[in-house]
Amino acid sequence: MKKISLLTAAAIFILTALTSCGNDDKGDGSGHMYDVPLVGNPKSLDPQFADDPSSNTVIRNLYSGLMETDADGNIICCNASDYKVSDDGKVYTFYLREDNYWFFDKNNDDIISEEEYFPVTSHDYEFALRRVLDPAMKSPYSEDFSCIMGADEVLKGTQPLSFAEIYAPSDYTLQIVLKAPNEEFLHLMATAAAYPCSEWFFDSTKGRYGLDDRSIMSNGAFYVRQWFYDPYGHNNILYMKRNDANWSDSYDIMPSFLSFTIERDEESVREIFKDDEIECFTTLDSSLYNPERYNVENFPALTLGLIFNPDDKIFGNLNIRRAMALSVERSATENLLDGDMYTAYGIIPPAIKLYGRSYRELVSDRVFYYYNEEESLNCYEKAKKELKFDNIENIKILVNAETADSRSLHIITQQWQKLFGCLIGVEDVTADEFDSRIESGDYSIALYPLKGNLATGKSIIRELESKSFFAPAVPDDGMTAPLASSSSPDELIEAYTEIEKYVVGTYRFVPLFYKNLYLISDKDNEFIEYDPFSGAVDYRLAQNYD
Repeated sequence: MKKISLLTAAAIFILTALTSCGNDDKGDGSGHMYDVPLVGNPKSLDPQFADDPSSNTVIRNLYSGLMETDADGNIICCNASDYKVSDDGKVYTFYLREDNYWFFDKNNDDIISEEEYFPVTSHDYEFALRRVLDPAMKSPYSEDFSCIMGADEVLKGTQPLSFAEIYAPSDYTLQIVLKAPNEEFLHLMATAAAYPCSEWFFDSTKGRYGLDDRSIMSNGAFYVRQWFYDPYGHNNILYMKRNDANWSDSYDIMPSFLSFTIERDEESVREIFKDDEIECFTTLDSSLYNPERYNVENFPALTLGLIFNPDDKIFGNLNIRRAMALSVERSATENLLDGDMYTAYGIIPPAIKLYGRSYRELVSDRVFYYYNEEESLNCYEKAKKELKFDNIENIKILVNAETADSRSLHIITQQWQKLFGCLIGVEDVTADEFDSRIESGDYSIALYPLKGNLATGKSIIRELESKSFFAPAVPDDGMTAPLASSSSPDELIEAYTEIEKYVVGTYRFVPLFYKNLYLISDKDNEFIEYDPFSGAVDYRLAQNYD
């Protein structure tokens, strides 16, 4: 194990900088202090509760779990040395590494002393997962883990937390029993919600767990040294240092420090990136950043689709929605798509990965495409008779101008005008106004950005189920039940395919485009990992050759 003081770390950092010969002779790129941004103060560093991008970024670098997702989307062991699944696919047994440690700097001296770190055990994972299922906690991830045997009863409050079948038979063995085989369970175990939580430390914080720098403990790559935020002031920071208690040959940590500046909005982040005060940031718009000068990594993680107000007299009608959907000739918009958006026919975006491949490589979304002018005209005429109107006029598609370029929508409205003679325009608004009007129902048609908070198709489907515009189409038992009982890759892919077919067939969300999210960084950086769904940026293996 490697233990070093702040002074020694600084000396190593200086020596590394002096002996480096630039990009032509890279060395290993380690020891760097990253200056990086957070948009908004983290709301909580409790991994079983937090769900905003700033919190998720710090959590990703502060903790680690039994499993993790590699750069190709494969689920691999992290703090688990191994795992096994029972023959019936319902019992998962994880065997923990014995060299993963909790660290809490009791005396704030920046030295990792032996009395300040201790092993992470299976009891910490058991406690964490029971917290997720605690109905009093209202974890945003409770439904994801409802696949555990006994979870439904716990979530309903009819049984105690101990009723869920999560066991720690020894300090380094964790066993979880599922209601049914679940092909995506390992994906869940790689998410932050499954990170460990020490029960005694949690109790010691007296209700402040995750809310300040003395109410958190690290078992990951870095620990929080300082967290200062004044909502009315400037120079808000969150400062992290490498957790040398966990730095080992089997768990590499490349940077020495992470220095986060907490900014109010993305505009502020862009300004300090322009002034070379930070080294990377995430965004929806990469148009100002030349790939010859910067690393521009794109992640097609948003699905943009037309939604219709279910309470609108006209667009609440099935035949109108069907007429609009069947008359969209997507190929006519492709010339306007410049690499930021892509033609979409399905719900699940290409950034979702299964078995190390893009989901859209496994299931082509063209199987959901159905363009038929004649049928769309018939539906439109039926709707006119049902609703007793002559034509549609003075309607505009509501668009969040910060999310999508609306130019391609004008092609679609022209198609509608040519086919139906209706007059539909486009209204670009700010993100705040868009969200407010969708929430209040002040729209007829909108271009809606759909994205899950986890890197699974199930998360995206659940996000859709939660929206009021789709609520009338949600079955009584929900849409995701078949996913929780898929016991093989083929069954899982078939279940997703059937769900996508169902969603497209309701004509309540009509997919049009997949939209990129971006990680922008200076050219002298490599291996900064970005999860576009949670918004987390992972710096553990990041290398800098400046």
